[in-house]
Amino acid sequence: MSSVVQKTAIRGRFLDIQNSVSQATQILGQTRYIEDGLLITEQGKIIWFGDWEAGLSQLTDDMRIDHYPDQLIVPGFIDTHIHFPQTEMVGAYGEQLLEWLNTYTFPTEIQFADKNYADKIAQFFVHELLKNGTTTALVFCTVHPQSVDALFEAAERHQMRLIAGKVMMDRHAPEALTDTAESAYTDSKALIEKWHGKGRNLYAITPRFAPTSTPEQLAKAGQLKAEYPDVYVHTHLSENKNEIAWVKELFPEQQGYLDVYHHYGLTGERSVFAHCVHLEEQEWDCMHATDSAIAFCPTSNLFLGSGLFPLKKAWEKQVKVGLGTDIGAGTAFCHLQTLNEAYKVQQLQGDKLSAMESLYHATLGGAKALHLDDRLGNFNVGKEADFIVLNLKATALQQLRQERAKNIEDALFALFTMGDDRNIQATYIYGQKVYEQV
Repeated sequence: MSSVVQKTAIRGRFLDIQNSVSQATQILGQTRYIEDGLLITEQGKIIWFGDWEAGLSQLTDDMRIDHYPDQLIVPGFIDTHIHFPQTEMVGAYGEQLLEWLNTYTFPTEIQFADKNYADKIAQFFVHELLKNGTTTALVFCTVHPQSVDALFEAAERHQMRLIAGKVMMDRHAPEALTDTAESAYTDSKALIEKWHGKGRNLYAITPRFAPTSTPEQLAKAGQLKAEYPDVYVHTHLSENKNEIAWVKELFPEQQGYLDVYHHYGLTGERSVFAHCVHLEEQEWDCMHATDSAIAFCPTSNLFLGSGLFPLKKAWEKQVKVGLGTDIGAGTAFCHLQTLNEAYKVQQLQGDKLSAMESLYHATLGGAKALHLDDRLGNFNVGKEADFIVLNLKATALQQLRQERAKNIEDALFALFTMGDDRNIQATYIYGQKVYEQV
């Protein structure tokens, strides 16, 4: 693990959202833009933030200053749903969810029984996150405990905050990818003891989705959550209509898909459910009542033809929402591309997604969805110093468009519409630069 530089000073244009909100209309009042600002970090935390002139007295002669006069500095992007073992199968052709799993996903994940293979993909995966400005992610591994070890070991090299867990799956999958209710419990318990809260690592109890776990295994997952109440739960919910019908066949005694998880004690403030495209009214109410969160995954929902996530409904019901790339059904690691598609998903439903709301979901809203908004998501003093430097003019077309930008919001919207990994100038984790565009 690299050592933490005592103090780092960053000068440039800064933009963040100061506080978590409960309605989209409140975001503009919490937007903070500093044209010439200074951020000082020490031991991975923000110790001073404000205008450059006001901060001059905070500087010492020996302090290194990284100056980005022409870029825009924002909090690091937070990915609330992604699969690291699916990195190599992005863009797999022609199927919807259930067929896609059997045709592409399961054969790919079998390879992660080999720790060396898992190490190779984990290192590539972490580099791609950093290259795309993602500084925190909630990640699916595979059924193999060594896949979890590989990912946390790769993240630890950069002191990166990741949340991850071993998949629990004891039916409706190839034998080479299944565990049992008891082995899933035992393996997950050992991984929690090994990794949760060690450094910046956090653990997530990870049943793939209700159809691939027996009632006995879901009960064991609930037992783990009761024994370790500060760990996360990460799974899928209501992504595809055929999937929902299958869940109702498998669990006829429950009131619906979400009620399966709720029945086994798997909802709550650290529970994140990916997709939620087709929730029923009582499920929205349960999400709100339990303070559970949703990972909105637009590129995946479009690629697999799953449907259009009703973001406006989430605000109405006051349900926490973060943004997920959902690699490899999702088609890009980059939140800029993901937000481009998120805007279109809302347009198709007659709604809009503003630049500042997009920034919120990618940063502080994602932190809130992960119950980490006390530690991440903006530049408030005391928070962990994870942030990125954006080049708004990485291409000739972007440069032409940015010259016509009326204000910072217009410039940001153009970036979210046209941007990709070329716009990530630098990524800082815990106050240290861990990636820079060459």
